[in-house]
This record gives sequence, C-alpha cells and structure tokens, in this order.
Amino acid sequence: MALVNFTSHPEFLLLGLLEGPDPHPLLFLLFLGVYLLNAVGNLSMVVLVRSDGALCAPMYYFLGYLSLVDVCFTTVTVPRLLAILLHPGQAVSFQACFIQMYFFVALGITESYLLAAMSYDRAVAVCRPLHYGGVMTPGRCAALVAASWAVGHLHALLHARLLSALSYPRRARVRHFFCDMTVMLSLATSDTSTAEAAIFSEGLAVVLAPLLLVCLSYARILGAVLGVRATGGRRRAFSTCGAHLAAVSLFFGSVLSVYFRPTSAYSARYDRMASVVYAVVTPTLNPFIYSLRNREVKGALKRGFRCGADPQAV
Repeated sequence: MALVNFTSHPEFLLLGLLEGPDPHPLLFLLFLGVYLLNAVGNLSMVVLVRSDGALCAPMYYFLGYLSLVDVCFTTVTVPRLLAILLHPGQAVSFQACFIQMYFFVALGITESYLLAAMSYDRAVAVCRPLHYGGVMTPGRCAALVAASWAVGHLHALLHARLLSALSYPRRARVRHFFCDMTVMLSLATSDTSTAEAAIFSEGLAVVLAPLLLVCLSYARILGAVLGVRATGGRRRAFSTCGAHLAAVSLFFGSVLSVYFRPTSAYSARYDRMASVVYAVVTPTLNPFIYSLRNREVKGALKRGFRCGADPQAV
C-alpha cells in the first residue's frame, strides 16, 4: 500500500526543542558537542571490537552492534535538531517525515532487543559460567542480532503504514524536533482509534518482551550473586552487570514514560525532554558506561593508541 497522503502533499513544520522564532546558538553548540562525542565514542567501540582479537567474547560482539545502532539512532534525529536550533521552523515533507519516523522506530526497537540479548549473555556468564561457551555460540549470537534487526524493521514498517494512512492538515505544526509517533497521532484529522489501538497493543508487546527478558535475566543474576559467599565475588559480579543495568533502566524508563500512555495525557514539553534522554543521552553514554570499568576494553584502547603512535609496534 502506498503512502496515501502523497496526493495532497501535506507539509510538517518542526518547531524544535524550544518553541519560538529565536535561534539558540548555545544549545546548538551543546548538542553538536554531544553528537560528536556520540559518533567518536560509538564508532571507536565498533572499530575496537572489529579489530582487536582480545575483544572476541559474545559480550563485545553485542556491544559492537549496539554501538553501531546508537550512532545511527542519533543520526536520524540530531542533525535535524541542530538545523532547527539555528533556523527554527524547519519545513519537512510528508515523505521525509515518515522516512525519519520509520528509521527512528526501527533503530529504537533494535536497540531494545540488543540490550535484552546483552542481559541474557550476562545472565548465562554469571549463572552458568561452565556452560557459557556452549550456550553463547557464534551462531546463536548472530541469530540474536539478526532477530533484533528483523523485529525492529517489521515493527517500524507496521507503524509507518498505519500512521501514513491517516489524514493530516495541509500544513501542520509539529511541537517536536522530529516526526514522532505520538505527535503524528495528535496531528491526524481522521479517526485514529484503530491505529492507536493497534500501535499501542502491538507496541506494548514488542517493547515489553525485551524488558521482561532483561528483568528475568537480572533476577537470575541477583539470585546467583546473593548465593556467593565471598564479598569480592559479589563485588565483581555487580560491577560487571551494574553498568548494563544503569543503561537499560535509563533507556526503557524514558521510552515507557513517553509511548505507553493515552493520547489524552500527551504533553509536548515532557515528550521533548524525555526524547532527548533516550534518543540522544543514552546512546552517547553507552560506550562510556560499558568501557570505563572494563579492563579488556581499556586494554584494547591502550593498544590502539600505542599502534597509532608507533605503527611499527606489534
């Protein structure tokens, strides 16, 4: 089914993070710095995982793909946000708006399932260390990553088709810095009850599935750690999983607070602030959260710097 509103050529006017006609150069510099930090941190993690033989464990395999998703996730929204901060009131075509929404949803869902796969990996490592190599085989890890991408894109395709079938004003003012699902539902001039019910029910299942897996994985980890008598063993286990749990809580908490409430409770200001958390802040923090307390990653970074300073070094 084609996007039905192409004939009427509706246009969307993105009002940005802060409504008003004035540019915000200081915020532009802030978000530009965050975006560059995101790109450097995540792309460095991708290169490290792909090039350093010491980072061959399944945890780093998932981390490499998570970093790739994170840099793509922010690239979907932040460049447009930067343009709006300097030139408020950016006009976006119907096609561009729904293409942006499609990739934003696809990458967001892919990230949630990768986070779930990483929590499963940590649960196996802590609870079944002797069987870890047999459970987390390369084939199973690749299947988990492929399933994460597939679920994300199928979910995004369904949402894009449902929302693009609705009618919109000829020129709609979008009180956001990107074309988000909740905003598009609030702008629609046709009946949204069917689309809203389908999106809410299917979306709830798709988002709650990885969240449930995360909760079950950490419940098992907690039970296993509490059974360890040595204080040092408990500390090592908690330090291994604590960073991942912090990133997961930040991501899922902000996503659930935005998307899983009725449209009658819609708040443009709150949604914009929460969207910054899960679309900009969390993807930027992820590579640093996972690497700062990880000896293997820090060792790989040192080896990378030594090789860069001395190309003859082995």
